Amino acid sequence: MIETERLILREWRDADRDIFLKTCNTSAVTRFLGGQSTDEQLDAAIARIRACQAANGHCFWAIERRNDRSFLGYCGLKIANRVCPAIEGEIEIGWRLSEDAWGQGYAREAAETTLAWAWANLDAPRIVAMTVPANTASWGLMERLGMTRHADLDFAHPVFAADHPLSAHIVYAIDRPHPR
Repeated sequence: MIETERLILREWRDADRDIFLKTCNTSAVTRFLGGQSTDEQLDAAIARIRACQAANGHCFWAIERRNDRSFLGYCGLKIANRVCPAIEGEIEIGWRLSEDAWGQGYAREAAETTLAWAWANLDAPRIVAMTVPANTASWGLMERLGMTRHADLDFAHPVFAADHPLSAHIVYAIDRPHPR
């Protein structure tokens, strides 16, 4: 679907399920996501991703490394849901990569390509992203992408108790670039 120098971002295939469960549902990868999910929860998440693609023409696309076709995780776009009413309905960028893909620039390469695709194909005035304050790698990438923090949009995630370390979520956004 979308190719970069090192990556392919594409729709999900049935064959992606098992490798996603094995590589992207580890305690390290899910540390800031509330922990590992059950097979049923991940099957439901994959179904939502595929439904998003069918309905909107975009989703959290599967990432493959071009040189060996290894599944690395996902990166892409979805419509922000009711978790944060202030950004509900906006386009959200997100990513999750397997631990062995960390620190190699894959997330940034995939996210930059995803943003370029969004600006070329969607009418969104901005793209948003969210994470927890402790996830410095994620919000650091948001900043490297040119996103800025919008503290007025920060929120308490309704899945977690107010005093839970993953309750507080911070929101970043990037405005559509001006035409040249």
